[in-house]
Amino acid sequence: MKSLLPLLVLAGSSLALAANPPALLTHEFIYEQAPYPSCHASTIVESAQGGLIAAWFGGTAEKNPDVGIWVSHFDRAKHAWLPGVEVANGVQANGKRHPTWNPVLFQPRGNAPLMLFYKVGPSPQTWWGEVRTSTDGGKTWSAARRLPDGIYGPIKNKPVQLADGTILSPTSDETDEKPSKWRVYFERSTDGGATWAKTPFLNDGIAVGAIQPSILFHDSIGGAKLQAIGRTRQGKVFTVSSDNAGKTWGAMSLLDGLQNPNSGTDAVTLKDGRHLIVYNPVPKGRTPLKVAVSRDGQQWKDVITLEDQPGEYSYPAVIQTSDGRVHITYTWKRQRVRHAVIDPAKL
Repeated sequence: MKSLLPLLVLAGSSLALAANPPALLTHEFIYEQAPYPSCHASTIVESAQGGLIAAWFGGTAEKNPDVGIWVSHFDRAKHAWLPGVEVANGVQANGKRHPTWNPVLFQPRGNAPLMLFYKVGPSPQTWWGEVRTSTDGGKTWSAARRLPDGIYGPIKNKPVQLADGTILSPTSDETDEKPSKWRVYFERSTDGGATWAKTPFLNDGIAVGAIQPSILFHDSIGGAKLQAIGRTRQGKVFTVSSDNAGKTWGAMSLLDGLQNPNSGTDAVTLKDGRHLIVYNPVPKGRTPLKVAVSRDGQQWKDVITLEDQPGEYSYPAVIQTSDGRVHITYTWKRQRVRHAVIDPAKL
């Protein structure tokens, strides 16, 4: 398959790339202007048709009722992202509108429809999950389908598909109990997302308050030996492992080498077996934003700095496309969505 993006630096990013390492091929904004002032929680996917698609939530500000889910496609002929289009919002049958949150794009294998998961509701304690599907690479979308009560879909980061076709969705919840609990669990589907079953919680939510996991593979892509890592309230990224394809999990602990300022991360296992995480390596704040790699999921090394100036650079999403390149999207100062392309062979 031909590369999704040219090696050329896209307009507006040449100066930013001048001092960056050779592995960072492209560093651009998906849009310069939008009909809303604030955005967050981007997601990116390669569709079955080979197209690159990004989504995020945008509106006046997070939690406001006018926040909707926006989608943009990368036009390979123009070498540019197309203007974003709102494809989902929280308007209810009675006319009341709720905010939407944390879209997650996921492309199952084969000819299965592209899936867009997102949350609807006033807050993370009261939201519910919805999903829309597309059979034409995200050009058009089905009506929203509300997920069953207690099933939220992927909470921030992408699901994975195991060798037997099972979809494993990384999920978590945030209670308003006192003390509040942040707990990780997973949702499994063996019928392409038609029905879901929940695992037990992996942590008590207090000793380690953890949410928003990403799933890594430790034998082969789609295999049974899994590791989940993600955000905590304890100043470091959590880790937890499974030897049976996510049916059961071991004890959760913290990774000494990966700081976390209670901010979202995302990670992926590369085709060459290495693992890659995008994260904020500080105890407080959401800058800088860096990329680190690991052979074993335990010892990590920073390899690229995506942002290091004052401001918020957060909530990354990362995938590896069929051409081998790594694509990252993230929030840039809550004003725009930025996209980076990395050649992992040059890391």
